[in-house]
Amino acid sequence: MASQAAIPVVVNGAGGKMGREVVKAVAAADDMSLVAAVDRSPDLQGQDIGELAGCGELEVPIVNDLQAALVLSTQERGTPVMVDFTHPDSVYDNVRTAIAYGVRPVVGTTGLSAEEIQDLAEFADKASTGAAIIPNFSIGMVLLQQAAVRASQYFDHVEILELHHNQKADAPSGTAIQTAQLLAELGKSYNPARVNETEKMPGARGTCTSEGIRIHSIRLPGLIAHQEVIFGAPGELYTLRHDTSDRACYMPGVLLTIRKVLPLKSLVYGLEKLL
Repeated sequence: MASQAAIPVVVNGAGGKMGREVVKAVAAADDMSLVAAVDRSPDLQGQDIGELAGCGELEVPIVNDLQAALVLSTQERGTPVMVDFTHPDSVYDNVRTAIAYGVRPVVGTTGLSAEEIQDLAEFADKASTGAAIIPNFSIGMVLLQQAAVRASQYFDHVEILELHHNQKADAPSGTAIQTAQLLAELGKSYNPARVNETEKMPGARGTCTSEGIRIHSIRLPGLIAHQEVIFGAPGELYTLRHDTSDRACYMPGVLLTIRKVLPLKSLVYGLEKLL
């Protein structure tokens, strides 16, 4: 594809594990051009992001100025996109800044509150700028969630278990929260009480949504990202599980979202909205 048709992409959080995978995927995509790599780590400044990501020199140095990177991307001929895999503490400001510059944000960072997502949606609407907040870019996870919604029509008892590496900053995971939200959209309550439970240690039963769905979080080295949705009924269990063994599994979803966000005029939440 001709270079003038390439989608300019800024990767924010480029030095992280997910950021490096995104860099490799974007660099290999014929219809995309990596124009900037942003990371706040002082020891990464000035390094070629391609060499750091392991895909060879790309002549794109790592910088720590997101606004400058966004301005640079708007000078390209195509509509620019920012892919954000940073930290819950900064993602809200990152997204607002990108929208303000007319750059489409594609967000994989989780930890945004419902109020923050609503505020970003209103901001994107006013700016008529597409944005995508995707708790999980895995196609397999989307299929698990769809199966869970179907199963919830027949089961009244369900709990969610999510397991991640111990460098994940937020809990529960955005994916687990989204799964619970999808189950809640049926308008039913779950896990009707059979006994008066007592937690001898606070949090032993996890957190609980207003619909009665329990969510449990595990953080350990050696894990990447895993989730189980466990349904129970007299005499049977129905368990749905998704396991991630390599972060490369998210890249088809990331690339699809970069392409799909371009014509949007508002914010979408969840990969299933783009499939």
